[in-house]
Amino acid sequence: MTENFLNERLDAIDAMNRISLNLIITLLTIGSVLAFTGRTPAQEKRAQSNAQNNASSKPKGAKYLDTGGQRKLEIVYKNVSGRDLKLDLYLPTAKRSEKVPVVVFTHGGGWAAGNRYKAASGSFADVFGRLIKEGFAVAPVTYRLAKKDRNVAIRDCVIDCKDAIRYLAKNGETLGIDPMQICVMGDSAGGHIAQMLLLASQEQLPGDSSLTDIPYRMVAGVSWYGPCDFAKMDLFNHDDRADFRDRFAARIMGSDSGPTEQLDRYREVSPINYLTQDSPPLLMIQGDKDTTIPVKHAYHMKKKADALNAPVEIMIIKNSGHNWRAVDADIEPSREAIIRRTVQFFVDHVQAADWTIEDADDWTQNLSLIHI
Repeated sequence: MTENFLNERLDAIDAMNRISLNLIITLLTIGSVLAFTGRTPAQEKRAQSNAQNNASSKPKGAKYLDTGGQRKLEIVYKNVSGRDLKLDLYLPTAKRSEKVPVVVFTHGGGWAAGNRYKAASGSFADVFGRLIKEGFAVAPVTYRLAKKDRNVAIRDCVIDCKDAIRYLAKNGETLGIDPMQICVMGDSAGGHIAQMLLLASQEQLPGDSSLTDIPYRMVAGVSWYGPCDFAKMDLFNHDDRADFRDRFAARIMGSDSGPTEQLDRYREVSPINYLTQDSPPLLMIQGDKDTTIPVKHAYHMKKKADALNAPVEIMIIKNSGHNWRAVDADIEPSREAIIRRTVQFFVDHVQAADWTIEDADDWTQNLSLIHI
């Protein structure tokens, strides 16, 4: 019995040693993955799965944010004249709840160029990477471009992006998006679109019939060097030249939809006309030496906001041209300060308020009373 007892004890010790060795190997593996990738093994496995799933469907020139979290890429949110319009959805790496707030990104490019993959480059990647870590989802959007002879105007760019928001709200349950916490950000032409999305009501500028009557709530928006008023063309005349000409007519009037009168069409796509005391908070960041979209736009919007007691903030960047390009001296505040202010603006304004569908309906009805 003594010999059997000793053998059993030795077998038990051997088993414990094997378990300890396996545990050490597992810990070393986790440590190695974290050291080389900054991700846990689960995150690394998910990233590899994302890469494999999207490799075959990745369009030429596509570029995606590498977040280490869940990504839903190349989502079709609507089809126009046989063309699929898509968005990407990056979910936060640390969810604060089952449904998360989302920042919709609208790219710049003069309403006639550019693409949503810009979100994965430069300062935009910095902004969105930080927001994802703060618990936000991010959704860059493709919209039709107002190119010559396309029968697409600026209003159509806005309508497409509004439909993207309507799609996200409609599918919030399956996508994990909170339709009562939608934010927007854009640069240049995309900054203008972001303002329109933020300030116009759900019903204004209707689009796809399958996306009507979808309740959602806009929470906050940031516009980087975006225009706010096309009806006042002097706002685009940075040096007050006498021979200044309107360069936007073709892009504003270039479709057979919407108002037929030029002034009505210009007013329709001017965000300032949708501003009210009850508008969601807007932050406009503009360069004081921007000749493409002059700083006049920020001051113009702020003046009306102050008269209405509307929540508009402006941040003026000294020595900055378009795209935060330095003019004659370093920009001030810095690009890093711009990024921090942008991220913090969204963080500050996204609340965990318990908004109901009825609350959203009441809020929308108030906005729909605005007449352009």
